[in-house]
Amino acid sequence: MLIRKPPPRPHAPGEPLLHQSHKRPVTRRELLAAGLRSAPAVVMAPAWLAALLKPGAARAQQIPLDSDIQALLAPNQCNVTQGAGLIPFICFDLAGGANLAGSEVIVGVQGGQANFLSTAGYGKLGVPGNMVPGAGGFVSNALGLLWHSDGAILRGILSKASAATAAGTNGAVFPALSENDTGINPHNPMYGIATVGAKGSLLALVGTEPTISGGNSAAPPNLGGVMIDPSLQPSVIDQPSDATGLVGSGGASADPLSVAVLESEVRMSSGTGLYTAGGSDPAAAFTGALTEPNSSTQTPGVQLYTSADPNQAADDAQLKNQVRCNYVKAANNTAAFGNPADLDPTQDPNIVGPIFNASDFSDSDIAKTATVMKLVLNGFAGAGTITLGGFDYHDNTRATGETRNFKAGQMIGAVLEYAQRIRKPVMIYVLSDGSLTSSSMVDTTPAGRDKLAWQGDSSAQAATFFLVYSPNGRPQPLNGAASQQIGCFSSDGSVVSTSSPGANSVVQLVQMVVLNYLSLHGSLVGRFGTLFPQQSLGSTSGLVAFAPVV
Repeated sequence: MLIRKPPPRPHAPGEPLLHQSHKRPVTRRELLAAGLRSAPAVVMAPAWLAALLKPGAARAQQIPLDSDIQALLAPNQCNVTQGAGLIPFICFDLAGGANLAGSEVIVGVQGGQANFLSTAGYGKLGVPGNMVPGAGGFVSNALGLLWHSDGAILRGILSKASAATAAGTNGAVFPALSENDTGINPHNPMYGIATVGAKGSLLALVGTEPTISGGNSAAPPNLGGVMIDPSLQPSVIDQPSDATGLVGSGGASADPLSVAVLESEVRMSSGTGLYTAGGSDPAAAFTGALTEPNSSTQTPGVQLYTSADPNQAADDAQLKNQVRCNYVKAANNTAAFGNPADLDPTQDPNIVGPIFNASDFSDSDIAKTATVMKLVLNGFAGAGTITLGGFDYHDNTRATGETRNFKAGQMIGAVLEYAQRIRKPVMIYVLSDGSLTSSSMVDTTPAGRDKLAWQGDSSAQAATFFLVYSPNGRPQPLNGAASQQIGCFSSDGSVVSTSSPGANSVVQLVQMVVLNYLSLHGSLVGRFGTLFPQQSLGSTSGLVAFAPVV
């Protein structure tokens, strides 16, 4: 008797992906990859820090601070600014191992994207023989970066991004090996981006996951000599109420009494003497509650700080200044901001209507994307990670992957379109933990689009890419189109592990991403080695895609 197996069934958007070849998902990252979990709706930060930062609000009628408090905003004191003026940076972390190359961004052999792979090579990347990109077609340059003309992410981007937005966009691709279905890949570049100088007026970094990186993938523990800085850990933001909850519940203007109270707290806690790091007695600037402990409370056998001990003096002063600066930031936020609605993406006319409808915010992916892009592109946060789940889609269909990549493209396109509407540049980095390979079976369903089905995980077909939008026109490649592919694939469709420093090292891949972000700023060109003294890329020649855009 012949027993016929039922054909593979595509999974609907949001439907969990459970594979017989994978163990039952248990961890947060495994649940994300399977699409069983979306980001939590909480804001994570130390309780004492949250209490100090909470009394802010957004873009109010500003109340001038008293001169002694104003002096503490200076770069050599608390360095409180309205953002660092760098290009906003958003990372999309597609949990599970999405296809980003071949069927999406075109990849080629050595020499650039247009040095096309073999038909068999593109077949590994999900492209059937009758859709192979080449001189005959199936190539789109709508976003500058070459893309398969039927790429689901491309179609999603263009469903949100206008022609004007596309005309101001360009990008580059990094062929790079990446482990499959794991969040321990140190892919996330947030701390490197912050080291370059990205910062916001309310938060340094944000992310949609309660992790050290703010995303699904980990942050490198040591990035060119720069360690993870706990003071920069991303605040978790994934819905509009998280953003508005960062600031007070007042009306359209700041409260003078609240400002006066917070200024008094600064004076009572620490005084307003100017702090000089490296001075003979740096703690002498501090008075009030932050002075030395009373000797009657001294623990037996523990020597208190004395100015005669320069190491203890420096550490003591640094800690006191950190605490004082949180009081100063709270006072400044309260004086500068007054209306939480200015942080609310649902009340932004450049988002609701042109990009999303009001009813769309019931979708958690849309809610988190709109909220993070609102904070980052308006300078309230320096950079942010948006994690989208459910990209472990090798279910022997093509329809599932096409549907999920299309939605990821819509989220990316929304960020680009919002940047164009508010005339802000932005860099968007797209990564995933691993990738997958296709079978020879064509999915003939409408959603499958007559493409090859995805059959299993494969790190050898992985890649990441970034897009840059500039309101001043499409970013220009530094050395022609060849600079838009950093590394390469072999003709048969696998990453050449020696083609770039990052092709076989995720940590070095992150360094390359940070280098390209830095290089978009004319004032920062040449400073990579200074900011990352232990960088392991060696010469950076050939690793930068674009000329500066600011």
